[in-house]
Amino acid sequence: MDNYVITIARGFGSGGKTIGKMLSESLGIPYYDKDLIKLASEESGINEALFGKADEKVKGGIFSKPKKYNGELAKPDSSGFVSEENLFGYQAEIIKNLADKGSCIIIGRCADFVLKDRKDVIKVFIWADMPTCIKNANIVCGLSEREAEKQIERTDKDRSAYYKAHTGKDWDDVRNYDLCLNTSRLSFEKCVEIIKNYINVI
Repeated sequence: MDNYVITIARGFGSGGKTIGKMLSESLGIPYYDKDLIKLASEESGINEALFGKADEKVKGGIFSKPKKYNGELAKPDSSGFVSEENLFGYQAEIIKNLADKGSCIIIGRCADFVLKDRKDVIKVFIWADMPTCIKNANIVCGLSEREAEKQIERTDKDRSAYYKAHTGKDWDDVRNYDLCLNTSRLSFEKCVEIIKNYINVI
């Protein structure tokens, strides 16, 4: 496969971002995470802070009614221009544009769903058990065990609700992905190796 897009959904503390950065360096392709917020803000003219507040979370949490992405964007003079759906829509447009430009790695933001109709997408889910996530959160964020557990539960709940609201699907459903890798059992280096090998065989 000459051109490809690797989307990485990840549990907090699982190492998904680190694996994405390692892949970016190894493959020599761009890596996009929070830069998507800035790009969407520049494209839409909507304040970047509004995108930040809605980044991988929904106001209603797990009780939010699904607002499945349909590819439409609200006009600047409409009441829904700064709605959560429209903020997601602009971010989705950025994801599509980046995929059109060439090979890249995109972290989170339902990129696997946004790009679901493309044949050049490799959809990866990175997860780990709670002890592993707590250990990683302690190393990377300096959180205590109790703080880390709360952060992991809160962040994963937010990501799950966000995914459900905009895709109508369950974030941790293995059927959404091509590869599901458990970093409780696999090193980050091994995950990178597996993903690279997968690219070579499809």
